[in-house]
Amino acid sequence: MFSHLPSLQLLLLNSNSFTVIRDDAFAGLFHLEYLFIEGNKIETISRNAFRGLRDLTHLSLANNHLKFLPRDVFSDLDSLIELDLRGNKFECDCKAKWLFLWLKMTNSTVSDVLCIGPAEYQDKKLNDVTSFDYECTTTDFVVHQILPYQSVSVDTFNSKNDVFVAIAQPSMENCMVLEWDHIEMNFRSYDNITGQSIVGCKAILVGDQVFVVVAQLFGGSHIYKYDESWTKFVKFQDIEVSRISKPNDIELFEIDSEMFFVIADSSKAGLSTVYKWNNKGFYSYQSLHEWFRDTDAEFVDIDGKSHLILSSRSQVPIILQWNKASKKFVPHSEIPNMEDVLAVKSFRMQNNLYITLTRFIGDSRVMKWNSKQFVEIQALPSRGAMTLQPFSFKNNYYLALGSDYTFSQIYQWDGEKKIFRLFKEIYVQAPRSFTAVSTDRRDFFFASSFKGNTQIFEHIIIDLSL
Repeated sequence: MFSHLPSLQLLLLNSNSFTVIRDDAFAGLFHLEYLFIEGNKIETISRNAFRGLRDLTHLSLANNHLKFLPRDVFSDLDSLIELDLRGNKFECDCKAKWLFLWLKMTNSTVSDVLCIGPAEYQDKKLNDVTSFDYECTTTDFVVHQILPYQSVSVDTFNSKNDVFVAIAQPSMENCMVLEWDHIEMNFRSYDNITGQSIVGCKAILVGDQVFVVVAQLFGGSHIYKYDESWTKFVKFQDIEVSRISKPNDIELFEIDSEMFFVIADSSKAGLSTVYKWNNKGFYSYQSLHEWFRDTDAEFVDIDGKSHLILSSRSQVPIILQWNKASKKFVPHSEIPNMEDVLAVKSFRMQNNLYITLTRFIGDSRVMKWNSKQFVEIQALPSRGAMTLQPFSFKNNYYLALGSDYTFSQIYQWDGEKKIFRLFKEIYVQAPRSFTAVSTDRRDFFFASSFKGNTQIFEHIIIDLSL
C-alpha cells in the first residue's frame, strides 16, 4: 500500500477500526518519522509489524485494546524518541517480561504502561513489577534419542571426564555400555558385556579402576573390570551362586572410606548379601536375612548414621543400621503399615530427607524423616506401578511413576503446596527404571522398557516470555 510513498514523513491512522497490524504493514516508508495509530481497536501486533522504519522518531499506539506486545517488536526502530502506549491495559505476566526489561534499557521516552493483571499488579505500572525470574520459566521433557531395544535397568558413571551408561538387556542377554558423544551429541555404543538374562548392571569406581557388577538370573552373577589394554570390560570375578540366585537390585555405598555393594535377592533360597572391596576383589561380607525375598535395597544416611532399607513383598520394609563396633548391619526398625512395597528410594530436598515407596497394588507413598521416624506426606495412585524414582535437575525436583497399566507419570514438587503435582505423562511400555544423566550442561532422563524401546528424554528449560 505504501510502496510508492518513500518520502512520506507523517502518517495518521487515528480513530479507525483496525484490530490487527501484521508483519511489514508499513513496508516502503523508509523515511517515515511520525506514525500515529490512536483510538483504534488494535488487539494484536505482529512481531515484524514495524520492520524497516529506521527513521521513525515518534510512535503512538494510544487508546487501543492492547494487552501484550510481541518480543522485540520495536527492535528496528533505531531512531525512536517517543513511544505512547497510554489507554491500553497490559497483562503484566511473562509475555510482558521483555517489555519490562526494554523499558529499563531504552533511551526513548515512553508513557506509563499500566497493568490490568495479574490481580496483584492491577492498575499498577509495569515498572513496579518486582520480578519475572521465577514465574517466567517452566520445564519440559522431550524425546532426545530412542534406543531400539528393551531394558530393565540403567546405571550411569563418570570416568576420565566422560559420561557412560550401563543398560541391562535381559532379552538380548547384554549389558550394553554407552558413551556420550561430545560431537554428535548422542549416546553411542562403547562396549557390550554378554551374559544370560542380565537384570542389572552396576558400575563401581575404585580409584582409577572401573568395575561393573552384572547380575544374572541364570549362570551366576559376575563382576567385570575395564581393561585399558583391551579397551573393553573383561571378567574379573564370580559372585557365589549359593548366595545370589535371583538378584533384583544392586546398591553401591561407602562407609568410612570403604567400598561396599549389596545385592537384594528375591528368591526363597537366596540371601541378600553385602560385598566389600579388599583391594584385590569383592568378597561376601554379610548376609542380611533369610526367606524374605527382598526386591530392593536402599542405602540411606539418617542423622549421620548409615542405614539400609530392605523392601520385600512378604513383609513391610525393614531398616538396618550400621553398628560401628561390630562393623555390621543390625536390625533397627521398620516402616509400619506398608505391605507389598517393591522398592524404596531416598532423596534430599532443602536439607530434608524423603523416601518414596513403590507399590504395585494400592497407592505408592512419599514419606519424610521427622528426626524420629518416616511420616507420610503424600499418596500417589499407582496401580500396576513397578518403579517410583525421585530425581532432580537445576533445583527442579521430580518423581517418575512407571506403571504397566497406564501412561508413566512425572510429578513435580510444588514448593508452596509442599506436595508433588502431576506435571507430564509419557508413554513407556512396561517401564522398569528411570535414571537421570547429566553431561555437557545438558540433562537427560533414561526410561527403560521391558517390552518396548528404551527412550532418552531431555530436560529443557522453557522461557515463557519469548
